[in-house]
Amino acid sequence: MSFQPPDRFNIADYFLDDRIAQGDGERTALRIGDATHTYAEVQAAANRFAGALQKLDVRPEERVMIAMADGLPWVATFFGILKLGAVVVMVNPKLKADNLARLFDYVEPELVVVDAEELAQFSAAAEGAARPPRLLVHGGGDGAGHARHEELTLAAKPDFENAPTHRDDPAIWLFSGGTTGLPKGVVQSHASFANTTELYAKGTLGYSEDDVTLSVPKLFFGYATGSNLLFPFAVGATVVLFPQHPTAELLFELIEHFEPTVLINVPKMVNQMVSHPDARAHDLSTLRFSTSAGEALPVPLYHRWRETFGVELLDGLGTAEMWHIFVTNRPGDVKPGTLGRVVEGFEIEVRDDAGNPVGVGEPGKMWVRGSSRAIGYWRNAGRNHEAFQGEWFVGGDLISRDADGYISYCGRGDDVLKVGGKWLAPQEVESCLMRHPAVRECAVVGVESRDGLTKPVAFVLARNDDDDLDETLKQHVLDHLDAYKHPRRVILVEDLPRTHLGKIDRGALKELARE
Repeated sequence: MSFQPPDRFNIADYFLDDRIAQGDGERTALRIGDATHTYAEVQAAANRFAGALQKLDVRPEERVMIAMADGLPWVATFFGILKLGAVVVMVNPKLKADNLARLFDYVEPELVVVDAEELAQFSAAAEGAARPPRLLVHGGGDGAGHARHEELTLAAKPDFENAPTHRDDPAIWLFSGGTTGLPKGVVQSHASFANTTELYAKGTLGYSEDDVTLSVPKLFFGYATGSNLLFPFAVGATVVLFPQHPTAELLFELIEHFEPTVLINVPKMVNQMVSHPDARAHDLSTLRFSTSAGEALPVPLYHRWRETFGVELLDGLGTAEMWHIFVTNRPGDVKPGTLGRVVEGFEIEVRDDAGNPVGVGEPGKMWVRGSSRAIGYWRNAGRNHEAFQGEWFVGGDLISRDADGYISYCGRGDDVLKVGGKWLAPQEVESCLMRHPAVRECAVVGVESRDGLTKPVAFVLARNDDDDLDETLKQHVLDHLDAYKHPRRVILVEDLPRTHLGKIDRGALKELARE
């Protein structure tokens, strides 16, 4: 059932140019503040940027890094790179210089397109790189002698003949969402992006030209790249973009103003929105549904969202190695506490460490296959041999499947704890803690004690300043779960550390717990 594109296939055609060829050039593609941009305008801007890349002697298959705020220039840069046949590498523009320097040495981009306000750290990182990339600066300022995005694109022609890439050629790099260390570069082909769009976006969620999409995560995050750019563009829908950092207040304002039909969300913002003191005063009825991904969605949070807003919230699971979501709850078919069912066209098996299938309800490693599987990790042959086995991708996620085919997330293999000789999934304890009214957000990690035993430790963002809250929460877990699962320590914090993709950085929490 997978989508089979022709041998010569460029997703700049599939997602953008085909809209104009099909007569949708004057449809609204982007809404950003008070500005609107049609598909024809986006195409012209992308063509100009592809021409600018040619003038800079960027060649097909070379990597071009995007480090910009969401907006028309980001979208035009993204499609311009694809049109040339080069490879898109998307990064968070707020990364610090030391992280960027390591990333430059790993990726070795030919060119980095960066906003002027972020130029200082990118320049510092480039100077320290073994193979310094060229920088193309977008926005105000003098650009410190670097080439200027606006000047080159304005001088280029508004038409461009797309490179005749092969469907299996690299198109975009994604980065694995690991919670520790330098993320792995996941090389994905042109065919992968079209396949998931056909199966998940069009088939499972029913994206249509009447949709208006709005995303909490920014476009550099593959979850948003799909749900808030590629999926709507594939059907001629409208995308809402905003450059600001998302807050609950801003999301409510944007929903009221733009009346989106699809909200791309993450558990952290779900929590912030339902916890807002005026949450029930806001009308979200224009939404057909909201999706949730990136991290596990606690069951209490799902119910609070439904009770507060009356909008369906669809939890799902995807990986960079399979590009996007391949198991999900669906409109009208949600089983709280599960990730839903496998998207048609993909296949999932639950296996033990030896690769043998496990029984119904038993946790095991996730094996998944489908035509969105990555080419592989960049410069990581050892991990490639472990993760990509024939048609299958073998991830670090632990899952189980019930008798009705619904998949439940049991945590990552390196996060699951063995406490007192018994296995413990941190998500179970986190879900229990979230049911306590004093808990705003939490994370549970395992930390070795001096005697070498692993003990669960909870980090909690509290709603109040109760001096005895740590003991109260320990007892709360003892009252609802087996005794060995309760956190031996509860550490109250003002914020939780995050990775480059906004996920909770469990490695950093373990270090904090050891201090």
